[in-house]
Amino acid sequence: MTDDLEHSSRDTGHTGHAGHAGDTRGTGRLTMGVAWAVLLLGLWLWGREVTDVRQGISAPTTGDVAAVGRPAQAELPPAAQPLRAARPQRLDIPSMGVQAPVVARGLDPAGAIDPPSFAQPGVVGWYAAGTRPGAAGAALFVGHVDTETRPAVFYKLSALRIGEKIRVTRDDGKVAEFTVDDVQVIGRDHFDAGQAYGVRQSGRAELRLVTCGGTFDSTSRTYTANVVVSAYLSATGP
Repeated sequence: MTDDLEHSSRDTGHTGHAGHAGDTRGTGRLTMGVAWAVLLLGLWLWGREVTDVRQGISAPTTGDVAAVGRPAQAELPPAAQPLRAARPQRLDIPSMGVQAPVVARGLDPAGAIDPPSFAQPGVVGWYAAGTRPGAAGAALFVGHVDTETRPAVFYKLSALRIGEKIRVTRDDGKVAEFTVDDVQVIGRDHFDAGQAYGVRQSGRAELRLVTCGGTFDSTSRTYTANVVVSAYLSATGP
């Protein structure tokens, strides 16, 4: 990922802000729109009530869809009962050293999910029109992988391992703890939004963390894949 960061710093892929003509930050803004556009299809499918995807999505695959860090035998805890709906306030991923505030996000004018500002690389966006984390369904969090000069909040997302924990602090005073059960790097040419964002098991509270991945393509000025981490509610606490 270090090489990707250096490459994006030179070519401004997925890293800039709107700027004047000729300003590399303007190019970065365009790249950001392309990078996040793949999320639009997933949101459209949610609106059509996509639920249980086929079993076996967690199995190692080949081609542009690659399983990452998958132990041969992963002992996972049972799923916990979903909580009542509440808004997320903070996302903690201990193994990544992430302690990030969460902000509600909607769709941008192009119809793609609008990620947090590049001026706030340590902030995670939650798709507020979707599921609230801890409630039944699949809640979606998005974050940047890098900026023009440094890694961003989800820079190490693809290094997560099955069985590791993700904690969401909610505005009802409860902490929803999720267990990672799938990590994939999905090439844009083979992206299946139903599999990436659809509920894996009906009745569970699930979580999806999404960022850019793969390599940086200087021709299209965008990353070649998305990293999608899936997790399910396994514990709750005050």
